[in-house]
Amino acid sequence: MSSGYKGLYEEQGYVIIPDLIPEPVRTELEEACARVIARTRSGEWTHRRTVGRQFPPFNQAHPDSWGVQHVMHPDLHEPSYASWYTSRPLLDAATELLGCQEDELQMELFNLLINPESHAFSLRWHRDDVRETATVDEEREALAVWHHGVQWNSALYKDSCLYVVPSSHKLPRSPEQRAHSSTMDAPTSPLDMPGAIQVVLQPGETVFYNSNILHCATYDPHQRRATLHACMGSTRGGASRARNILQHGLLWMREDRFRDGLDGRGRAMLANLIKMQESVNGDLEYSLQN
Repeated sequence: MSSGYKGLYEEQGYVIIPDLIPEPVRTELEEACARVIARTRSGEWTHRRTVGRQFPPFNQAHPDSWGVQHVMHPDLHEPSYASWYTSRPLLDAATELLGCQEDELQMELFNLLINPESHAFSLRWHRDDVRETATVDEEREALAVWHHGVQWNSALYKDSCLYVVPSSHKLPRSPEQRAHSSTMDAPTSPLDMPGAIQVVLQPGETVFYNSNILHCATYDPHQRRATLHACMGSTRGGASRARNILQHGLLWMREDRFRDGLDGRGRAMLANLIKMQESVNGDLEYSLQN
């Protein structure tokens, strides 16, 4: 992979990389997504994100879903997800952007972003590991810490849902930006946020982004969406990644039946995650409330 990607990623807080999913694998993933989406919409798979809630996702009172959680879970019986998560093209990209060795990679989250069936809505502007109520000084201090993780969206179909403010992973919000991101309210128009741009992905493209870049998303029930949404960390981050990752409930990843379904690379990455889980003692303050 060109080292130019890493430079763009560090400067902008995001970078778009094409063709990380080979064509035959993409077909397998499209078929897996169709099955998983059907199970989620029917209520058979309950680990989902629902309209009206940004986080946490578990709310059975709202039937319309915009995301599927835990797609590597063995109960889904969809091995193509784990196979791609541990594939050579993806791991090469992750190690380049994280600046680490492969044996330092840590398995984390893998979800699926989908279109709701009957609601058009937006998620609020946020950073994943900095509260919206943070003061300028608190924000500056938090953004100075590199947590050794990378997050990405891989589009199986054209995807124009994501909005970001380039380079905002390095800077506290301006007063105008703070006015658009200090409450739990979703934006009427994401481009009202000063400095915002819309990220448009063609099928097969992946956007990697720093999870503390200012970002939000819109969801259109009329636009088909199946976007692989995941993150990966480096062991160099230590327990600093725990409060953002472990809030999603990953106890199932400690089960033998999950581990036994992974290849060698996956098992090594899972072992690093379990070490991180075991390093956290006592109560853990999670990153986001909703």
